[in-house]
Amino acid sequence: MLRMSKKAEYALMALKDLASRQETGAASAREIAERYEIPLELMAKVLQRLTRQRLLTSHHGTRGGYHLARSASRISVADVIEAIDGPVTVTVCSSLADDCDQHDTCNIREPLWRIRDQIVRALTAYSIQALVSDESPTVSISMGRRSPDQGLPLVQVESGH
Repeated sequence: MLRMSKKAEYALMALKDLASRQETGAASAREIAERYEIPLELMAKVLQRLTRQRLLTSHHGTRGGYHLARSASRISVADVIEAIDGPVTVTVCSSLADDCDQHDTCNIREPLWRIRDQIVRALTAYSIQALVSDESPTVSISMGRRSPDQGLPLVQVESGH
């Protein structure tokens, strides 16, 4: 099953929260954790990782806390997921360099990599600002029919941008 981690979900929640409060300033890990009933230690680790990946900045002091490192419209859902979970993958082997026992005989790797690429494009096209605005995704996925000798249906993702 394709699914992002709970940490990635928490990261998206935190970034949406911070993006929606741009005018009111920073928020601490404690404030965000309490607002969404997330364990403080876990939220602190997620925010630290987002800071190391340069999606957030942190400031100490009385007006300190976490801020977005750039505009919410320039941070994609893919950026956040990859910062927390690493590259999006749908197969155990995620590159040609992986050492897999079935590498020479695998008949699903290439089609599944194409599907992964489409998923990444969809996640890249959707920004944190779109989450804040509760916009519908501007990426449509359509399934085209293929003849039986061509294998899997064709998946096309088109961005509205």
